[in-house]
Amino acid sequence: MRVSIVQFIKGAHSIGQETFFRCRAEADYHVMDEGFTWERQDRERDTRAAQAAWEQARRLLADPTFALVVIDELNIALKYDYVPLAQVPEALHARPVRQHVVVTGCSAPPELIELADMVTEMRAVKYTFQAGVRAQKGIEL
Repeated sequence: MRVSIVQFIKGAHSIGQETFFRCRAEADYHVMDEGFTWERQDRERDTRAAQAAWEQARRLLADPTFALVVIDELNIALKYDYVPLAQVPEALHARPVRQHVVVTGCSAPPELIELADMVTEMRAVKYTFQAGVRAQKGIEL
């Protein structure tokens, strides 16, 4: 399958996901932000970056050559109102019939959950960063 990944929020850091996808010819990978929003505290800049990422995601959702579009951390952009929620259902409904979409991020809005075919909720029971352990090569990096 031809896959495209649009990544919100994490852009300033090289992470394991990026390393993995950049090595795959069938993956089209877009890092669209400048880093974790809580590290910058610049709402206007974060909003611009998130809206640019959303425009990229919309283009991919309209492209029938992609069988799978992963919109990583879109839920965070929706939570902080960087992207208008009203635009998301419209783009999802208009996508090619056989195209699959995965949206990630915590705090998915109820409207998006209702629209989805499948929803998985993950929660951290124990997380290395909470214990002060730095990111590890091959896991987070």
